[in-house]
Amino acid sequence: MKKSSCTGCWTGVIPLERKNGGTGYAARVGSWYWIGVSLGIGLGAGVLLAGLVGARRAAVAAGVIVAGGIGAAVGYGFEEWQTGGWIDRLGGVLGGVVGVLAAAQIVRGTLRRGGTRGGTATLVAGAALVVAALAWVPALGYVEALALPGLVARLRRRSPERYAGLRSLARD
Repeated sequence: MKKSSCTGCWTGVIPLERKNGGTGYAARVGSWYWIGVSLGIGLGAGVLLAGLVGARRAAVAAGVIVAGGIGAAVGYGFEEWQTGGWIDRLGGVLGGVVGVLAAAQIVRGTLRRGGTRGGTATLVAGAALVVAALAWVPALGYVEALALPGLVARLRRRSPERYAGLRSLARD
């Protein structure tokens, strides 16, 4: 890799440091941090969209496209603010797509077992805010992107079909 005109920056696929680095903490973090933030915010946007669109497959497919676009916009925003290149956008897109697909499984299972649409959307929106907020912790955006699909797979294996409620006490 050749050295660019900017002090501390390298040209290539992933720069080691941002050329427009901020002051304080932002000046000491590298591209890996901002890629992880893009990934985590994309995850949060995907989870939010999954809660809003519900469990229908066509709506989930549209949610994947919209979440990918939102993730790309987030990555583009970080690229404009902190030069990082296409990898910021890629992280946001992947985060959005993974977020929708993973959270859609949880939403689908919740609605199948008797959850209300409004309650499910509210709880999933709260979870989306937590996911997006945790993305600002260094390296946690990457951890979220790996943990969310694993959590969904585990919950899917352990989930009962439907809550029996008082039907289990009824005598036939």
